[in-house]
Amino acid sequence: MKPTLLILAAGMGSRFGGLKQVEPVGPNGETILEYSIFDAIRAGFRKVVFVIRESFADDFKVRFEPKLSGKIEIEYVFQEIDKLPIGFINPEGREKPWGTGHAVLMAKDAINEPFAAINADDFYGAEAYQVIADYLQKLTDPAKYAMVGYQLNNTLSEFGSVSRGICVTNPDRQLTKITETHKIRQENQKILCESETGETVELTGKEAVSMNFWGFHPSLFQNIENQFIEFLKNNIHQPKSEFYIPFLVFEMILRGQASVEVLSAESPWFGVTYQEDKPYVIEQIQKLTDLGVYPSKLW
Repeated sequence: MKPTLLILAAGMGSRFGGLKQVEPVGPNGETILEYSIFDAIRAGFRKVVFVIRESFADDFKVRFEPKLSGKIEIEYVFQEIDKLPIGFINPEGREKPWGTGHAVLMAKDAINEPFAAINADDFYGAEAYQVIADYLQKLTDPAKYAMVGYQLNNTLSEFGSVSRGICVTNPDRQLTKITETHKIRQENQKILCESETGETVELTGKEAVSMNFWGFHPSLFQNIENQFIEFLKNNIHQPKSEFYIPFLVFEMILRGQASVEVLSAESPWFGVTYQEDKPYVIEQIQKLTDLGVYPSKLW
């Protein structure tokens, strides 16, 4: 069964067209999101499901459907902060979305096959899509998931600090722990971060990190819903609380509900964390185009 690509794009918000997810970076104004879909089609994905907000759905469709029509099946689901399980009401004053875990949950009625979930604004590279597609097309065990890992020093920005989920694996490359690590930056030829206690710690740069490129069996949706209910019971009145994919996956590992294989790919990763990152992204995509990895015009 050919897999589906789930793209988390609800973070574009009401200012659609002005955020980094739709910044032109290709030779003909292509966005990072378009390169993701192009790579997914080549790797064998049959459908793309966009998680967006209903407020910009029409603009989104106008922008992308003419390019994708006839090339891949398209479906849309909406992430809104008031889309909560029965018995829960969005608290007054809540403005932030409920996080990436909630975004994935929005697709439970749209996906019945193994699927990959990605961020809309990250460039993951062609090989990564092929690696995850090969894994998903063989996936039959509902308790086995995967994640594409990237080497930390290949995911940093020259223009400021970043947060990354640093992964620990066993000898069989099974994920055993993800530590959300903040203020990772390069200083004096060293890679430094802030520990949970606020201390400055040096990293090697060789650590595997999660960039939110996951491979899942559709059985995940029931587990997400159960965990999201638990999360809301404890956090619904915390205005900035968010339900993240790494947290729910790690909880499943702890409970013995799932195992996660960390896959490696030689593909480059890059993204526009800061506005100053954009020229680098444009340069890298132009290099890949010159090498023939991508046509000069995607569609």
